[in-house]
Amino acid sequence: MAVPLLDLTRQYKPLRDEILSSIAELCDSQRFILGAEVADFEKEAAVALGVKHTVGVTSGTDALLVALMALEIGPGDEVIMPTFTFFATAGVVHRLGATPVFVDVDPIDYCLIPEQVAARRNEKTKAIILVHLFGQAANMRDLLDAARGVPVIEDCAQAWGADFEGDGVGSMGLMGAFSFFPSKNLGCFGDGGLVTTNDDGVAAALRELRMHGQSGPYLHPRVGGNFRIDALQAAVLRVKMPHVMSWIEGRRRNAARYAELFAERGLDQIIELPKVVPGRGHTFNQYVIRTPRRDELRTHLNGKGIGCSVYYPLSLHLQPCFAELGYSEGDLPISEKASREVLALPVFGELSDEELCEVAEGVAEFFA
Repeated sequence: MAVPLLDLTRQYKPLRDEILSSIAELCDSQRFILGAEVADFEKEAAVALGVKHTVGVTSGTDALLVALMALEIGPGDEVIMPTFTFFATAGVVHRLGATPVFVDVDPIDYCLIPEQVAARRNEKTKAIILVHLFGQAANMRDLLDAARGVPVIEDCAQAWGADFEGDGVGSMGLMGAFSFFPSKNLGCFGDGGLVTTNDDGVAAALRELRMHGQSGPYLHPRVGGNFRIDALQAAVLRVKMPHVMSWIEGRRRNAARYAELFAERGLDQIIELPKVVPGRGHTFNQYVIRTPRRDELRTHLNGKGIGCSVYYPLSLHLQPCFAELGYSEGDLPISEKASREVLALPVFGELSDEELCEVAEGVAEFFA
């Protein structure tokens, strides 16, 4: 039996009529740029995330970019971040002329190690970007302590609905950056993003920056960009948002079921399963196992039609475009080892138990 890594049609079909009706209303209004649809989406997102302000933007990448622009990050500045994450986290820093400072990640939650953040922080450090990777919240208490007043941006691209001891991701740092790429737990019909903040001044700056730095008609106190979320995407997200926590609960059930299936087959002694840290609300945007035989296992599963993927095969400090920063293989060993061993398995909430068993059997067959 083939099992897809992700099948968005299963999520879409029950909401099809409601989504198409919402899109039709927007088309009838012909109000595609900002307007009531975006304003209502931002209000509803603020309530869902437990924050004062939300600013809809064009993508998760642009959410990070505009957050850094609000802090006036530029040449000569340093931004601390994990090396084990998606490229955008570092790409936006380099794009502004600042220097990414890569640190290693915790082997349990794959998030920044607070002690390493504290060790790398200096007078040039103008921001810290932490990533709630794979849908599990980072250690916010210790990371905020390690920041010692340096602005913290939470990269929440994979973590809508996660929390740290009851506080939602995106509500604890100065800003949070969310992605609505279709594969995310809350995804739109293309690219879309959101920046969160509880700071009134920061929110005002973000809204200016997404409109070319415009504070009033044709008045530009700063240079921004065209970072407005499409009203079409806001309309889709408004239909989907009330359902996202039930989808996340489905992912959590599937993750728990995997743990049972792998234990029944003795695989929990052979492969490393994801660990849910107490007090963190893991949302399983990815269900990531580890084995030194990752590449062989991936080939085996693909041959059986079982979807799987590697997030991420090369740590950022070893990417060719960052060679000038002077990092070498072995500098950040936890991340480098993870890059050789991690493998994401299907976990989306609409999977059947038969499909979950098929995945477990496929893994067991390989190790047998």
